Amino acid sequence: MTNGTLPATELTVWRAMLRAHARIARRLQADLLARHGLAPGSYDVLTNLGEAPGGRLRMNDLADRVLLSRSGLTRLVDRMERAGLVVRQSCPSDARGLYAVLTAAGRDRLDEATPTYRRGVRDYLLSHLDEPDLRALGHLLDRLTDDEVPARA
Repeated sequence: MTNGTLPATELTVWRAMLRAHARIARRLQADLLARHGLAPGSYDVLTNLGEAPGGRLRMNDLADRVLLSRSGLTRLVDRMERAGLVVRQSCPSDARGLYAVLTAAGRDRLDEATPTYRRGVRDYLLSHLDEPDLRALGHLLDRLTDDEVPARA
């Protein structure tokens, strides 16, 4: 359709995807907050820093990885810094650049929260899919995140 409307079947799929994402995200959020006092965004920051060499990333790179605006990441890192989970360090090669760096307390919190997060991903998503479903979903999601997605006529 070219007039901006969606057929009922396409709208149903879109709404189902939104509901599934919201439901899974709410459950993961509830688990992380209740057990570790971590919002999912903070967990995502800790995970990305934990996987980075030296536990540090430039703020711009971290914002891209956690899918936040620069200002949104700045506010989140402010809160995490007050909680002692990360610190900021200046970049020696770029006076304007800043690194977010995982602290020992941040590493501990990440280590404590990771089993909860992974259990939630398994319970709320993966346990509902068999191997062919997982391969198909992975393929579809790769197509949706491909920058070369062709426009539909």
